[in-house]
Amino acid sequence: MDTISDDIDLLARIKDADDTEAFGELFRKYQPIVFRQAFVRLRDSDMSHEVVQETFVRIWDHRSSIKPHLPFLALTLRIAQNIIRDMARRAATHERLAGEIPTPSHSEGDDPSEALALSMLEARIVDIINTRLGERCRTVFLLSRYEGKSHREIARALGITEKTVENQISKALKILAQTLER
Repeated sequence: MDTISDDIDLLARIKDADDTEAFGELFRKYQPIVFRQAFVRLRDSDMSHEVVQETFVRIWDHRSSIKPHLPFLALTLRIAQNIIRDMARRAATHERLAGEIPTPSHSEGDDPSEALALSMLEARIVDIINTRLGERCRTVFLLSRYEGKSHREIARALGITEKTVENQISKALKILAQTLER
């Protein structure tokens, strides 16, 4: 039998019987050719191997639509060429968008030791607020700093003057600063 007849027989077995041995024979026969063609275009061995792998995966996935009488090498090289073209498009898109995507910045909590230190500081602040501030001072401070209320809103809610709100917040901040320095 000649090569074309062999290919037709192998392709028919793949299409009709999901014959993995026939597929393996075609792979062994055409993989070096596809690899060389990919390598000529890409100049990268790893990427060329990816092209070969993806080419044969696509052939296997679409084996039910194979036409055994058509030249298999032409089909294989066309699929490989399309994969290479898709890779080039993705790379170009990635390069184009790379300048538009902001680089990730360091944020709180990224470093475990910083997260622990921050957590310990927050716990200490809560303890100071609960144990060192008087009831009115604590209430004014919590409404201001934790609920984001304005001095006017706090004064109205508690029935005190805005000046009293300012004094209580100043007092709370002074106690916090002195206690945290220790």
